[in-house]
Amino acid sequence: MEHTSNVKPSILIVGSFLNTAPLDRYVSGDLAQRLHSRGWKVTITSRQTNRVLRLADMLSTTWKRRHHYDVALVDVFSGPAFIWAEAVCCLLRALQKPIVLTLHGGNLPEFSRRFPRRVLSLLQRAAAVTTPSRYLQEQMALFRRDLQLVPNPVDIRAYPFELRQAPRPRLVWLRAFHEIYNPTLVPRITAELAQDFPALTVTMVGPDKADGSLQRTRALANQLGVAGRISYPGPVTKAEVPARLNQGDVFLNTARVDNTPVSLLEAMACGLCVVSGRVGGIPYLLDDGSDALLASPDNPRRMAQAVRRIYHEPKLAEHLSRNGRRKAERFDWSVIFSAWEAVLIAAANVR
Repeated sequence: MEHTSNVKPSILIVGSFLNTAPLDRYVSGDLAQRLHSRGWKVTITSRQTNRVLRLADMLSTTWKRRHHYDVALVDVFSGPAFIWAEAVCCLLRALQKPIVLTLHGGNLPEFSRRFPRRVLSLLQRAAAVTTPSRYLQEQMALFRRDLQLVPNPVDIRAYPFELRQAPRPRLVWLRAFHEIYNPTLVPRITAELAQDFPALTVTMVGPDKADGSLQRTRALANQLGVAGRISYPGPVTKAEVPARLNQGDVFLNTARVDNTPVSLLEAMACGLCVVSGRVGGIPYLLDDGSDALLASPDNPRRMAQAVRRIYHEPKLAEHLSRNGRRKAERFDWSVIFSAWEAVLIAAANVR
């Protein structure tokens, strides 16, 4: 059966949608909900927390629901998650189901250089492959030339905009406490700024991934004498993110490896002034001096210098705030959703 925009195919979406977080916290989970609300028949897998059970659930759902979907959308990450994508796609090919792969994670290019044959085999046999950033599109072009750019989206209406004309010394960090996001850089930046800004406070929002990063961050804050300036409210729901962000005026992104983080788009949508390390896909997403300030990664002195500029240079905060909002508006779901529909309908017609 050939599908058109009026006759929508049914879809299986395969990714790690842990039951400890709402489905819309994940890009593919958010997409699943939006497709369903537009009349698509959607099956998702998996919500299992345990890694072994997650893979088993992915394979079981792919098999048991084989008569209930026309096309499968599979998230592709590096590391152990890549094995899940390989296993599920092997079964999908046996079932002769069209596959759309969507690439994620700033570490995927390095993983691909280590395992080129596996990556080439996976990508070449899909009906379509999407990427959320120009960074991954360029880095992964060696394995497939026709990668389709479909950016990570935000619902711009959910993020009230406040123009930062006279920013307060309140900083916000919003990621998971995991080594890859380098949370221990935050107390080091705070220590660099403490003497210049007596009223400085920092809020570090996010779940503990239990690799010891949260404990190391707290210990370092104590060691540097800035523990009283940093608060740790824990994880928040998607609906709570705008309010948490708007408690601050400067957003810190300290990740060691990055692609197109939705948290950055959320911060820009709210009008926060973004200071980020220059890593991975960040220079592809942000324009230094226009909608954000970029600094050397894992360098507290350089990051602190960028923060100082926001408070000391006239009109800079307003400039970054306004341009950041404009950039975020280009990633609104109203723009991105139609691109996803086009990709999925086209793939469903590939037999």
